Amino acid sequence: MIKKHKALLAYMLVLAVFTTYVALDTFVITRVYGEETGNGTDAAMQLEADENVSESPGQDATSSGQDSEESVHKKGPGSGNGGPPSEGHGPGSGNGSGSGNGGPPSGDHGFKPGKPSKSMKSSKSGSSSKSSTSSSSSSSSASNKSSTASTSGSSGNSSTASSSTSAAVTQDSYKDSKISINLKEYTYNGSTVHVAEVSSDSDAYLKTAFAQGAYGKNVTATTSDIADSVNAILAINGDYYGAREKGYVIRNGKLYRNTADAGTEDLVIYKDGSFGIINESEVTAEELLAKGAMQTLSFGPALVENGKVSVDSDDEVDRAMGSNPRTAIGIKTDGTYLFVVSDGRTDESEGLSLLELAEFMSSLGAKTAYNLDGGGSSTMVFNGSVVNVPTGGGIGNGSGSERKVSDIVYIGY
Repeated sequence: MIKKHKALLAYMLVLAVFTTYVALDTFVITRVYGEETGNGTDAAMQLEADENVSESPGQDATSSGQDSEESVHKKGPGSGNGGPPSEGHGPGSGNGSGSGNGGPPSGDHGFKPGKPSKSMKSSKSGSSSKSSTSSSSSSSSASNKSSTASTSGSSGNSSTASSSTSAAVTQDSYKDSKISINLKEYTYNGSTVHVAEVSSDSDAYLKTAFAQGAYGKNVTATTSDIADSVNAILAINGDYYGAREKGYVIRNGKLYRNTADAGTEDLVIYKDGSFGIINESEVTAEELLAKGAMQTLSFGPALVENGKVSVDSDDEVDRAMGSNPRTAIGIKTDGTYLFVVSDGRTDESEGLSLLELAEFMSSLGAKTAYNLDGGGSSTMVFNGSVVNVPTGGGIGNGSGSERKVSDIVYIGY
């Protein structure tokens, strides 16, 4: 009986040990198997997240678009060339077709296929911020530029441009705080004459300009082109100095040519805005400069001096005789400038003789008036538009065509 109890006890002990072994083995197997199956995705995602910290983009095989099985397993759902699931952008239509929560959407520039590192994410975020700042800066710059352009559009000198931005402008007038211009059209002896009366608070706004911005014998451009290049408000053609070898050329206070044309009458515009008539045989260009000459115009003749007509019919000799398009400039006793151009050589307007032009200038109240280059050169430009009907296009070109000239006289900032 005792032997039976011992045997039963031994059997039970062996059974208990076996049961404990089986239970322990089952626990270990279940633990290991469960991690490799049930939670495999999370582990892979954690592994990829850990790798993202240490690896730089492009080191993975996916950076070249060639996915290995190993890389697919590492990526988890975000396979292909897209980014990791944490990007959350949806299909990577721009830089790889990352399924599920793969790569970034199209238009995410600078993103390389493969696993972005933290540094790449940071750079990407910084790039977006920079782009936004740059865009904002560009818009601001464009706005400022636009504002600056509208400010300086009718001037050309930014320091005084603000005066012209508040100008009241019509087809035949201009007025700002410094300059006032009024245009009128007259019919005189069967010819159309265009007159611009200019008053200003400074004589500095009466200027001259060269074609193409350069002094030279064969350097020419149309009056309107030269006017446009200096943002002139009002302009007329000058003396066409480039057509002659002699004659003083002083422009905006600088001496360019000092070779005298004996007997030629010049108009001298001095620093104080006053007009004077001189004979090149009687004074040198250097002397004129020393006396404050800002401009010399060497064409002539003088039309009005001291309020009196200074030409007669004989003065047509050696010049364009008879009725022609004419250009003249003058000044009234009160300092008002007169810019005058007459149409000619058309059925509508025959043109004026020098005497007729002088008499017309006198009728306007000119104290001093001077004849400039005429004929096909005669052109007046106001606010960017040609006022008269030029006839400088040559045979076959008809009226309305400008002749290219050497220089202009203009009003502007």
